[in-house]
Amino acid sequence: MSSLKQFVTQHPRLTAWLVLAVGMVAILAWSARDVGLLAGQWAALIVATIGLAGLCVWIIGWEDVDEEASDRKESEGEEVEQTE
Repeated sequence: MSSLKQFVTQHPRLTAWLVLAVGMVAILAWSARDVGLLAGQWAALIVATIGLAGLCVWIIGWEDVDEEASDRKESEGEEVEQTE
């Protein structure tokens, strides 16, 4: 259990990607269960869903990078511009 906590602490974005991808694939499988997709179509949808989950985590992470940069500038005594 401690190794799992250590992994989550060291790799928060990878963990978020994994959790989001599992949830999104589960929702995909549940919602498309009666559509009659072929194996190749299922595979393509699952791969696209996993990629979309990674893109979502990456985009959400942009805000973290901006906050870290402004915190670093504030600690160095520089003025920080506010952008919206």
